[in-house]
Amino acid sequence: MTQLYDRLDIVRRRTAEALKTEYAKGASGGTHQARVEREVSAKEHARRLAQLNGVERGLCFGRIDDVLEETLYIGRVGLRNDDHETILVDWRAPAARPFYAATPSYPGTLVRRRHLRTRGRTVVGVDDEVFDLDREDVDGGFVGEAALLAALRRRRTGRMGDVVATIQTEQDRVIRSGLHGTLVVQGGPGTGKTVAALHRAAYLLYAYRETLERRGVLVVGPNTTFLRYISQVLPSLGETDVVLAGVGDLFPGVTATADDEPFQAVIKGDLGMVDAVARAVADRQRVPEGDLEIHVDGLDLAVPHHLCAEARDRARRSGRPHNVARKLMVLDLLRALAIDETAKLDRPADADELAYIRKVLWHEPPVRAAIDALWPVVTPQELVRGMLGKAPGDPWTTGDIPLLDEAAELLGEEPGPARRDDDDRAEQELFAREVLTVTGVEEVEAALLADWNATPGEEVTTAQRAERDRKWVYGHVIVDEAQELSAMAWRMIMRRIPTRSMTIVGDIGQTGSPAGATSWGEMLDQYVTWREERLTVNYRTPKDVMDAAAEVLKEIAPDQEPPISVRPAEEPPRVVQTAQSGLNDVLRAEIAAAARDLLADGEGRLAIITSGERYAEVASMVPEAVTLDPLDSPVALLTVTTSKGLEFDGVIVLWPEELAGRDLYVAMTRATRRLVLIHERELPPPLAGLAK
Repeated sequence: MTQLYDRLDIVRRRTAEALKTEYAKGASGGTHQARVEREVSAKEHARRLAQLNGVERGLCFGRIDDVLEETLYIGRVGLRNDDHETILVDWRAPAARPFYAATPSYPGTLVRRRHLRTRGRTVVGVDDEVFDLDREDVDGGFVGEAALLAALRRRRTGRMGDVVATIQTEQDRVIRSGLHGTLVVQGGPGTGKTVAALHRAAYLLYAYRETLERRGVLVVGPNTTFLRYISQVLPSLGETDVVLAGVGDLFPGVTATADDEPFQAVIKGDLGMVDAVARAVADRQRVPEGDLEIHVDGLDLAVPHHLCAEARDRARRSGRPHNVARKLMVLDLLRALAIDETAKLDRPADADELAYIRKVLWHEPPVRAAIDALWPVVTPQELVRGMLGKAPGDPWTTGDIPLLDEAAELLGEEPGPARRDDDDRAEQELFAREVLTVTGVEEVEAALLADWNATPGEEVTTAQRAERDRKWVYGHVIVDEAQELSAMAWRMIMRRIPTRSMTIVGDIGQTGSPAGATSWGEMLDQYVTWREERLTVNYRTPKDVMDAAAEVLKEIAPDQEPPISVRPAEEPPRVVQTAQSGLNDVLRAEIAAAARDLLADGEGRLAIITSGERYAEVASMVPEAVTLDPLDSPVALLTVTTSKGLEFDGVIVLWPEELAGRDLYVAMTRATRRLVLIHERELPPPLAGLAK
């Protein structure tokens, strides 16, 4: 282990020095080719340095020995010595595949698999799986799943950890599936579907870097809390160039964190909103009731009604977005006004004079106001606020974001002076493209070189560029908790991945949003041909807890099979019945017991889960559990919605008799060690057995 860390330090120092040297050459000067080569080299060194800095913890976690007496060490990143010999194999490399794929029944060529547990840079534990006990050169015992179970028993820290050392066979099959096409990963609670999806992102960036480095990977999660929860996984795997976003983050310049009421979510999420947005745009394309009459500089100018209608219809027929097509109507109306002006002055005018008159008229405020009233420039925000009756200060909701995206598609952007920044950008990219053509450099895109030229010395990553550009097309998209997305949200996401290279992760049995999916085909069949992988093993939820939750699943989704838990229960789930007057004392006692048994040394997490309607009531009892960042609080009060996708050492579910079946299923399966259900009235039938 010391040798590997020493090598990491050497490579990290050399990479940092090489990056410093490239930056020292300066952002300007030299030939075009030299400048491009400098930027390409600096970008690669910066990416490599970020990768090396992210793998300090648990650099090497495994070893495999095969029948040919070859030994390979497996780690988060690949390392070579000065003789270019591999001393550490990247976990994503084909050579590392047997570490994850071998089973006692089908070990392949392996005779032993070793799991290494480290603290800092010191090995603190070794677990061996010996597949060929008859070989004389293999010593040690057969440990099996010890490494996996040890990882599962660790206290929670408020952030998801990677499972790169303990990936299981069915997870590995998902992770290493090919880039092309749409893969649906259906898995119940605790099956590791989220962490498998994140490891898949890291694997794809490794195996298809030339394809994905230029376009990037987008990971869509259900909410900001969940995104913070998973935020450390990819950096720990050596990947930092991935965009993590919620649905509420997918429209640049707008961030939505609030959720709609259920009936609003259903309406906004329905595909009928496509026609509603289109009608709202069409409503901004008007003609006057009679002739268009404008008083300008003492003259009463007019455009007949039929010419106004013809101008509008011609602009509509162009098929261009509203703000772009506006120019056609403006030109037609200005031409008609110019002709009317020359007629009023009783003097003929040639084409050049008419063009001049049009320009003069366009700068007249009455003319501008009249035309803007008929075909105004409209922003997506203005259109959607008008549709929904939102005041300027009203917050955006996650259900509004797909509507803004739909509006942006139909509205487009106004050409002309307002687009000067974009015109400059186009010129920068054209120049960059010419430079790349002349120099023959193929490793970098024109857009990236334009970014470097615009911000010399500033490292602009693919992820940063993608986040700023609504029209960015990604190389791969991963959607987690995908069952919660509305039909309109799917329409928005599909715009960002025309190749349909996607990984869709979720559990139809846990759909909580009224606008969400009841089947994968319902949402996806109109867009893609998809294939499905199922994760069937529950690594998180203890068996007794999962058995109780499975009774709930039978009632709400009898066609769904619950995952099989591999973890024995430390204690069975408990139910506590109390009157309203005694609830505070019971809750305080359970929190104190959890603090004593589950929380220590800044680790361990307890969640109190209730319905949104009861949240304020519980908050008044335990104000210390109300926090802006529930991930960093030992005890956190959450609703079922905000707890989705997270896991906790202990979970207290309040009033389970009031929760809808799917909400109850979600709440119960957040627990990794202890589950307590506190109720007042009779428990729902699926939980009746727990009260005995």
